[in-house]
Amino acid sequence: MPVLTVGDTEIPYVLKRSPVARRARITVMPDEVEVVVPELATDEQIARALHRKRAWIFEQTRAVQAKAAKGHVIHRFATGAKIPYRGRLMKLTVVPGDDALVGITYRNGFLIEYPQAASPASRDALIESALRLWLMKRVREDVGEFARRYAGDGLKPKSILVKNQKHLWGSCGQDRVVNLNWKLVFAPKAVLEYAVVHELCHLKHRNHDDAFWQLVGCHVPDWRERKLWLERNEHLLGFEKVETVIDRIG
Repeated sequence: MPVLTVGDTEIPYVLKRSPVARRARITVMPDEVEVVVPELATDEQIARALHRKRAWIFEQTRAVQAKAAKGHVIHRFATGAKIPYRGRLMKLTVVPGDDALVGITYRNGFLIEYPQAASPASRDALIESALRLWLMKRVREDVGEFARRYAGDGLKPKSILVKNQKHLWGSCGQDRVVNLNWKLVFAPKAVLEYAVVHELCHLKHRNHDDAFWQLVGCHVPDWRERKLWLERNEHLLGFEKVETVIDRIG
């Protein structure tokens, strides 16, 4: 594999010659850098093009890798890719289907069937949207199950909502409305249960005083372990699609 050297950094890349390409194209992905050139391009022309774009390639490679290091990332929604679900990384199996909509089923992994008519350019967006809706529905079901289980002892909220909250895992308002972060679907189910109980207990105790934690402990005796898991792994709850970065050399 050829290597582009930028200062002290070596960046391997995949070189492809295309009979239809009119100019060079550089694609930076989380797992590789791809350089596509016209079929008749000489080694000297390729070297000059890469030299002109060396700073851009270096910066984009670092940016994509830094983004990937922060949590679970996915480059393509294709067979073999993995996303977190209930505390585990689960494999995707992606196949064409006969339906007009994306179909998702789960059994120790995700089977995703996309419309055969979907173009390759739109396929990822369709799958990502359907997958997020499926996960949102599942966490709502889980939250509702826990809310019903602990509804006694004065822990019945006015309503319980699952939302996309940026900085909170949950909240409980003075109006007795409980909010939970949908990204808890990526945590183990026991951690989600702790989060639900935590907010329900605020219906009786507004502060994190001893009485509050005693009530939490009555329902979830090992709450400390579950709380610690959430604190240590919160950066891993979710997945992010890392977009391919493309530049064309005129």
